[in-house]
Amino acid sequence: MSNCLTTKLRNATLALFLILVAACLMAFAQTANLSNNVIRIGYQKYGTLVLLKARGSLEKRLATMHVEVQWTEFPAGPQLLEGLNVGSIDFGTVGEAPPIFAQAAGADLIYVGNEPPASAAEAIVVPKNSSIKNLSELKGKKVALNKGSNVHYLLVKLLEKKGVKYSEIEPIYLTPADARAAFERGSVDAWAIWEPFLAAAQRQTGARIIADGQGVVSNHQFFLASRAYAQRRADVVSAVLEEVGAVDEWAKSNTKDAAATLQPQIGLDEPTLDLALSRGGYGVKPVTEAVMAEQQHIADAFYDLKLIPKRISVRDATLPETRAQAKP
Repeated sequence: MSNCLTTKLRNATLALFLILVAACLMAFAQTANLSNNVIRIGYQKYGTLVLLKARGSLEKRLATMHVEVQWTEFPAGPQLLEGLNVGSIDFGTVGEAPPIFAQAAGADLIYVGNEPPASAAEAIVVPKNSSIKNLSELKGKKVALNKGSNVHYLLVKLLEKKGVKYSEIEPIYLTPADARAAFERGSVDAWAIWEPFLAAAQRQTGARIIADGQGVVSNHQFFLASRAYAQRRADVVSAVLEEVGAVDEWAKSNTKDAAATLQPQIGLDEPTLDLALSRGGYGVKPVTEAVMAEQQHIADAFYDLKLIPKRISVRDATLPETRAQAKP
């Protein structure tokens, strides 16, 4: 092969390489720009984020920052945090237990805020004609629950209070929709569930509450973000939390209007939603040392029961500046 031809081939190869590098850099720049100018929010079928989505106030607020909002619905907290872990969302809200399971599984998430306790918004229910009257009668019974959800810890603590070991019941791990079906057909004896499924079960099936979280658990609702997004766009996370707080304040004073807003989003009747909302906690707060101490108790309890594979420090899932702001 002549030197001239060899040189031409080298030049062509180099040109192709440079084109590919330029294309990759452009794609990377476009992806980085997109990730900076979008917040992907995971939400469940009920709660403040549903109200925020319905009212559209967040989109208006973030439009001034040239940030787009994308919404994704999840059936429950564990699935939502899996979405956060794999990078399909940047921000979401869940109960107390899901972040602990997710952190134990290696998810790089952080707590960015929480709502006040809502202890009555989760409970253990039985069918209206059930002979079960109290928690001690759950020995040997099938109890439906969403594994890794807030009611998982509720069930653990309620059984402990009555001297019943977790190993003495038969937990049946089901999503809320599947659990409701199993509950109605009598495949399970009891159901550990949260709002608005709790209010719906009471009003639609006559389900009886044998115990709720009052005096036993706090049942905080947490707002979480991926660590990378929170560090990259702290301004956006802050704006979202401010809008959540504004919606919370509105809903607290206008539960009937909030129920009317939720109704087309959820499909439940307004009286059921009004009942669910009456048991909620309203107002966004920074995560405090006291709240993190409660989370640590939950994490330790789950480890002792071998429900998570390793001990974790929940404070590892907070940012130093967040911890500093939260101190009294």
